[in-house]
Amino acid sequence: MSAAPDDAGLGEAVEDATTDDAVKEQLPDTGDIDLAGEAGAAEMVDELARETETPGVTVARMLIVLDIDGTVVLEDESLSPGVVDAVRHAGDTGHEVMIATGRAWESTRGILQALGIAPEFVVCSNGAVVLKRLDADDLRYERWHVETFDASEVLAMLREHIPDARYLVELPDGSRLYTEYLEDWNLASATRVTFEQLAEQPVCRVVVVSPEQGEGDFLELVERIGLHQVSYAVGWTAWLDIAPKGVDKSTGLERVRLELGIEPENVLVIGDGRNDVGMFEWALENGGRAVAMKQGPQEVLDAAGEVTTSVEEGGVAAILHQL
Repeated sequence: MSAAPDDAGLGEAVEDATTDDAVKEQLPDTGDIDLAGEAGAAEMVDELARETETPGVTVARMLIVLDIDGTVVLEDESLSPGVVDAVRHAGDTGHEVMIATGRAWESTRGILQALGIAPEFVVCSNGAVVLKRLDADDLRYERWHVETFDASEVLAMLREHIPDARYLVELPDGSRLYTEYLEDWNLASATRVTFEQLAEQPVCRVVVVSPEQGEGDFLELVERIGLHQVSYAVGWTAWLDIAPKGVDKSTGLERVRLELGIEPENVLVIGDGRNDVGMFEWALENGGRAVAMKQGPQEVLDAAGEVTTSVEEGGVAAILHQL
């Protein structure tokens, strides 16, 4: 079958249309094309995005939870590339960006300052301490919920197996006691005490550091002696972090989520360590997202629903800019 008759008819129609003055007025003017450079193109894309936003369409508010070490900061305490701008972008979008960390509050406040955020809540000490904001400008927080336990039994057990270890405990009021100097740990306002004094009152957290013990040694020790009466995590630079039984970042975060009224499917958590596995499971089981940093241990990557790039490569920024 020949297509020639249709082509001919089309040509005639086009010729008639282009000679019709009324149609000519509706056609765009022809002329030169200006090519924009990369910077100009980026500005055009941003402008187009703003112009095409649909007024009145709201984005569901998310609870975005970030770990600190290995997630937003590197080992030298420098910030992950792009994380400040990405956090600002998420906040400007209307999401609640907060921190959940194994650190005590004294070591967490400076990270909030560096990120430029003052979230309503902060989860510290692996979930044993939840702080609530009192003043955003001065970053003043109160200890809103605190979990404690009697550490005497677990301390005695650990000392029996690793007698040369160094210990630190955090008390309910935030003060800290330690037995010997702990390299790379912030001991500002901490008090040096004897080993026996560590367990004289309930504590929120126990930290065990042994220069002779590697990450694998701590994992083997926990498996061998059992720590069923507490919760624990082995840190990525080989320390043992012990919290009250059943307490981890997820328990503190669930309290926060309920207080903020955010739906569980609107939760996004990002971390890199074994102490993040609990909040990964919590988020995924309730329809949220759990993202692991690429450099984390394999068991942490396996527990997450997604894996982003490493902290050195700006993994958090890559995720937040997709929101």
